[in-house]
Amino acid sequence: MSVLVKNLGLGVKKIVINDPKTYNSLSFKMLSGILSTFKKLDKDNSTKVIILEGAGKGFSAGHNLKEVKSLKKRSKYLKLFNLCSKVMIQIVEGRKPVIAKVHGAAYAAGCQLVASCDLAYSTKDTMFATPGVNIGLFCSTPMVAVSRKIHRKRMMKMLLTGEPIKANFAKEIGLINDCYSKSKIDKEVFKVAKTIASKSNLTIKIGKQAFYKQLEMPLRKAYLYTSKMMTLNMMARDAHEGISAFLEKRKPKWKNK
Repeated sequence: MSVLVKNLGLGVKKIVINDPKTYNSLSFKMLSGILSTFKKLDKDNSTKVIILEGAGKGFSAGHNLKEVKSLKKRSKYLKLFNLCSKVMIQIVEGRKPVIAKVHGAAYAAGCQLVASCDLAYSTKDTMFATPGVNIGLFCSTPMVAVSRKIHRKRMMKMLLTGEPIKANFAKEIGLINDCYSKSKIDKEVFKVAKTIASKSNLTIKIGKQAFYKQLEMPLRKAYLYTSKMMTLNMMARDAHEGISAFLEKRKPKWKNK
C-alpha cells in the first residue's frame, strides 16, 4: 500500500493511489499519504498540473470498512473523517489544478475524491455511487463534494438509494467532464493536462482560488471579490506579457510573476 508519483513531463505529475488489493480503499495510512503527497507537489514549482488515478481494477471503493469497523471509539471515527475532509480541502484549496482519471468504480469517499478534483474524466464503463445507505452509514461527507457538482434531486437519489450511476450519466449531470474508451483515456487526459500546463502558473493559481471562493458568495459580494482578484492578476507581469503577446501575435513567455 502506497502513494506513487510519476513524472509525465511538461510539468504534469501523476499521483497513483496504489492499494489494488483493497480497491484503493482510503485507510488512515492511505489518506495521510495522499495528503502529504498533494502538499508536497503543491509547493513544487516544477509541478503545473496533477493527475490523480487508482491502481489495479478501479479508482477507489472509499473508506476501508474493515478498518472503520475496528475503530470503535468516537474520537477515532472523527479523526478518520476529519483526515478525509482535509484531503478533499487540500485538493480544492491547493494551487495546482487536479484532474481525476477514473476507471472501474468510484464509490463513497472515492466518489467524493472525484468530485473534489477540478476536472474529472473516466472510462465509459466506470460506475459512480454514494452507497453508504446500503450499510447503514449515510454518505454525509462524500455528499459535501458531490452535491457541489450536481443537482440536488439527482444527488439525493444517489444518496437515498445507494444505486450506482454509469459514466455517461455522470457526464450528463456534471460529476465528470467526459468519458472515453480505455484505449483513449490516457491520451485525452494528458492532452487536457498539457494544455493547462502551458498557461501561466500564477494566473491558474489566482483563478482557481477565485473560482471556488466566489461560488460561496452572494452575487454582489462575488463581483466585488473577483474584481479585486482580476486587479491583482492584472498587476502581475504575466498578464502584461499575455496581452502583449496576443496583440503582437506571438506566443507568451511566462515568468510566473
